[in-house]
Amino acid sequence: MLQPKRSKYRKSHKMKIKGDAKRGHELAFGSFGIKAMDECRMTGRQLEAARIAITRFMKREGQVWIRVFPDRPVTSKPAEVRMGKGKGAPEYWMAPVKRGRIIFEAEGVPLEVAKEALRLAAQKLPIVTKFIVRRDYVEVAAIK
Repeated sequence: MLQPKRSKYRKSHKMKIKGDAKRGHELAFGSFGIKAMDECRMTGRQLEAARIAITRFMKREGQVWIRVFPDRPVTSKPAEVRMGKGKGAPEYWMAPVKRGRIIFEAEGVPLEVAKEALRLAAQKLPIVTKFIVRRDYVEVAAIK
């Protein structure tokens, strides 16, 4: 599961996730990707489930890049605990994802394989996503 090896502070503020992504909104590594169409707090478990779905469908061919990292702790208090007595303990890690942010990128597989793999990954995520292709992408015919 994705989480930082160590962090400067154990707990952090909740923060608002509003507006469009100022960076990470264009393909940088692969030819295919999925882009967030809404804002959300994406957990490490959700990202890992999506990554496994991609690598399984691609049969471990090609490359996959995860463009977001869950580096913000989310705390919660135990069930049926009275108000007060401080902030709860860190439960899991989340990545703030703004609208337009690229979440996954893929390379080294045909268009149809990448489209289906990223569609399966998008089903594991809590937001609506969009499949995108690099502008200068050209399908290369297989040499027999």
